[in-house]
Formats: sequence, C-alpha cells, structure tokens
Amino acid sequence: RRAPLRRAVCALRAALGASRFDVGLVCASNALMQRLNDAYRHRPEPTDVLSFPFHQVVAGELPRPRCRGEYNLGDIFLGVEYIHQQCRETGEDFDDVLTVTAAHGLCHLLGYRHDTKPEWEQMYQKEAQILEELNRLTGSRLRPLTAGLF
Repeated sequence: RRAPLRRAVCALRAALGASRFDVGLVCASNALMQRLNDAYRHRPEPTDVLSFPFHQVVAGELPRPRCRGEYNLGDIFLGVEYIHQQCRETGEDFDDVLTVTAAHGLCHLLGYRHDTKPEWEQMYQKEAQILEELNRLTGSRLRPLTAGLF
C-alpha cells in the first residue's frame, strides 16, 4: 500500500518543483492524530492530515536551504484510520483520497493556507494544478481536497 503513495508523492513534489526536498510521511491512527491535533491546534479530535513545515515560506515560494541538511520540506501526518472511516461512509476510493490528502499536506508544507477565502482560492488552485499533473501522468481523475470546504 505504501509504494503507490510514495510514487504519487514523488510526482507531486516534482509538480511543485520540490523534487530535491525530502518529505516525511507518517501514517497515523486516530489516537495519534487526536493527540497531535489537540497539542498543536487545540482541537481534541482526530483529523485527516496535519503538516509540520521545516521552513516558514510564503505560499508559492520554495525554501532556500543554506546547507544539505535543510533540503527538507517537513513532515505530513496522514490520519489513515480517519480517512478510511470517511471513505467507508462516502464510498470514495481510499488510495485516491490518501493521495489527495498528501497533496493537501504538501501544499501546507509550502506555505499554503485556507483560513480566508483568498487563501483557500490560492491553495485550491495549487492543489488543482499539481493533481492535474499527477492525473496526466497516471490517468487518474483526482480533485483537490479543499473542493467546497471554504
């Protein structure tokens, strides 16, 4: 199950122009996601994705590492148990949703946010762009996670 996600994340990093940067991906239980969400966002419930950037960057700009050890975008925690439960309820394909959720997390690592409508629009456009590239490479038909969420 990890190989398709790894390939998708490599393609998404390439679409973002960030192939040289490492990304940590952690598949996490509801219990871990709830603890992290509470600790960092003060929301004591599980969630689908949490991103922890290595660099603070303006949306749309790549980090400017000063040394080899700084070629790191950060870590993405994917709430696989949460995502699986949602997919059972909606009938969506788990692997597709996992890939789209990873794309969303990558955008957060690169400074994109969705707290305001303009931020949401910017993030939605970036997610659509990189997923379109992935769709072109794989023949899939993935859409952004943020569709209709603002």
